[in-house]
Amino acid sequence: MTAAPAAPHDWWRSGVIYQLYVRSFADADGDGVGDLDGIAERLDHIASLGVDGIWLNPCYPSPNRDGGYDVADYTVIDPRYGGMPAFERLRQAAHARGLKLLMDLVPNHCSADHPWFKEALAAAPDSPARARFIFRDGRGPDGSQPPNNWRSVFGGPAWTRVAGAGGRPGQWYLHSFDPSQPDFDWRNPEVAGMFDQVLRTWFDRGIDGFRIDVAYAMVKHQDLPDLDDPDGENPYTWNQPGVHEIFRRWRDIADSYDRDLALVGEVWLPPAEAATYISAGELHQVFNFNLLQQPFEPEAFRSAIADAIEAQDHADAAGVTAWTLGSHDVHRAVTRYGLTDPEVLRTTDINAIRTRARGTVDLELGIARARAAVLLLLALPGSAYLYQGEELALPEVQDLPDDARQDPIWNRSGYTEHGRDGSRVPLPWRVGERGFGFSDTRTAAGDARTVARPWLPQPAWFADFAIDVQEGDPHSTLAFYRRALRERRNLDPAAPLDWISTGRSDAVAFRRGNYTCVTVFDGPPLDAPGDWGEPVISSGGTARGATTTWYRMR
Repeated sequence: MTAAPAAPHDWWRSGVIYQLYVRSFADADGDGVGDLDGIAERLDHIASLGVDGIWLNPCYPSPNRDGGYDVADYTVIDPRYGGMPAFERLRQAAHARGLKLLMDLVPNHCSADHPWFKEALAAAPDSPARARFIFRDGRGPDGSQPPNNWRSVFGGPAWTRVAGAGGRPGQWYLHSFDPSQPDFDWRNPEVAGMFDQVLRTWFDRGIDGFRIDVAYAMVKHQDLPDLDDPDGENPYTWNQPGVHEIFRRWRDIADSYDRDLALVGEVWLPPAEAATYISAGELHQVFNFNLLQQPFEPEAFRSAIADAIEAQDHADAAGVTAWTLGSHDVHRAVTRYGLTDPEVLRTTDINAIRTRARGTVDLELGIARARAAVLLLLALPGSAYLYQGEELALPEVQDLPDDARQDPIWNRSGYTEHGRDGSRVPLPWRVGERGFGFSDTRTAAGDARTVARPWLPQPAWFADFAIDVQEGDPHSTLAFYRRALRERRNLDPAAPLDWISTGRSDAVAFRRGNYTCVTVFDGPPLDAPGDWGEPVISSGGTARGATTTWYRMR
């Protein structure tokens, strides 16, 4: 099986993007929370990796009940992150280094603090203000039952009742996630018009694209029917007719600008369905999460890759796959791949079971597998996304104090699902400093200042992974990422993928152009035939295998 030949090259067709969880990268003002000036001041670290751009998780005004994915104003930067002046500084600094700048767009829902929702709460049923959201009367003689039996992704009912006239119980509103995140009604033209303007506002300010949160879930089934199994998946909230029309509208907006912009969809769907989102005239990229969810096994990886390429070919897609092994929503790859004694998760969320399992971790094995996996990923056709801290081989912080956890999944699940905070702990920069140098201890004038503790506590063992420790070590994971991304520059982005038989069940190999990539999942090194060329980079490994090597023909 081979990938379709690439169209004329645009940066997004093969670009590597570094994902920034803004609150946790670097803090410039000493308040213990990361900000845009912190990113700008340490942008050379990102540029030194050899990536093509950065993606900022939401940094708009927000009460921050879900890590900024509860947006109160889509048009400006929250003052806590430096406001618009800091955005201007970061954009200029990124572009000066040749880095693209992508923002995060959250169109499925907003914050309960958004002016539109406040207006809706004060308005009467069937009013234009409420029509921007999904308000419904309750069931039962007194309307005391939710309009249907849908469950929130974060746990608990997907509906919350509001006060009506005179303080009496009134209608219910839909929130697919947390009650602080009311869903928009995308059948309302006012909603579409508002987001058209949001796109234009940020494109006019010089950004290079958007990553679109839960891009497949913006349109709900018109009848809001009950589920046969309310604890299972809810197909009525995703991939509904109408969502592709939104993206065609947005693509027209992006194409109206005289520069190369990109729209990237977060689409947790099987490959065949996800590929339809990069049809001609729609999104430029769609994330492939199928690979991320697989165990570190050769057939699982090979099937996930083959399925994605086949789906893209079958759909005659004009866009590309965006590959990733990590994000702010899943446990870090080192922990996932090194898990040897998993705990039983008390949840029916299949994605949580696959990507947020907890338990005992073999750290050496996890690091070896994570390095092998990312080197394989970087050889694939399409784009790649790296989550901050992966270049340091950071494991998941599983033992955060319960009173420090801030992910709404923690309390919405009745304190049974620990959530995503462990991958969001602030990065360790320098050993021997408070907060491992996460916060700047000097003012702009150079005066010393007292800095607050990081917003999530960092474990003592972060010292082993600090950036200053790895900078001087040619065998560190940081040095490995730099070598891998530098070598990737020599790989023809238009080269199709051709599978190669290795004769071994524990190894996977494929060729792209004059490169051959082989991953040994568990076993001795592979004897490479001469027509593969010379080895140019390897992930290293352990006696138990877990090694990826690239070979290149001269």
